[in-house]
Amino acid sequence: MIQNLYKYRCLVKRLAVSDFNVRYKNSVLGFFWSLLDPLMMLMVLYIIFADVFPSTQKNYHLFLLLGIVLWDFFTKGTSMGLSSIISKPGLVRQVYIPREILIFSSSITALMMAVLEFGVFGAFMASSGLIPTSTIIYFPFIFANIFILVFGTSLALGALNTYYRDIQYIWAVVLQAGFFASGVFINFSTYQGELKNLLLLNPMARIILISRDALLYNIAVSSSDLIYCFASSLVMLVIGYLIFINLEPGFAEEV
Repeated sequence: MIQNLYKYRCLVKRLAVSDFNVRYKNSVLGFFWSLLDPLMMLMVLYIIFADVFPSTQKNYHLFLLLGIVLWDFFTKGTSMGLSSIISKPGLVRQVYIPREILIFSSSITALMMAVLEFGVFGAFMASSGLIPTSTIIYFPFIFANIFILVFGTSLALGALNTYYRDIQYIWAVVLQAGFFASGVFINFSTYQGELKNLLLLNPMARIILISRDALLYNIAVSSSDLIYCFASSLVMLVIGYLIFINLEPGFAEEV
């Protein structure tokens, strides 16, 4: 798979940029929606959890925005990957290319959007006078971890959705539940015992938690957390790829 992705890297780049442009085609604000989307979500959630249900969390607006941006990366990446095969029937039926590059290019598109959103987060950090310390060194590894998780999950979803269109509706429900189960607006580190351990089995919940520790609170990420996150992402990548290669032979007939 890695060899194919490298061999077709120019096509991956072209598809990723094309998907990014098409997403905001005929939109007045264009790619600025990538910036406005997390900000509007921040405004809604901040009103609810800072005013209606006050939070004592330090720098709660940054706490909340970081959770939104990270979860948005996972949501957009997997949602685009889910439809990346069926949305390009011409490439699947008429041209031979390794089909995994369609999934990979959609993950790259989501990555491009996430980078823009992190620019907004960085601006908020600067305006709040919060300067990250040496613990920011963990963040590139965490970010790469999310990308692997997005790609692996998308491989499974894209293949399954090609055969069973119900997957897209099921996944939408899973994402809604995951938003509440991943600590986007709640600090899971304040929980104790078995409940905390259960919640942190979710890789995205742990990723969001350690990202906040590293960027907002200057807390070094433990090796056990990094190992768990990377192991979870790699397991998902292997599972996703196995599902993908087993279902790929029938893609042309199903799209």
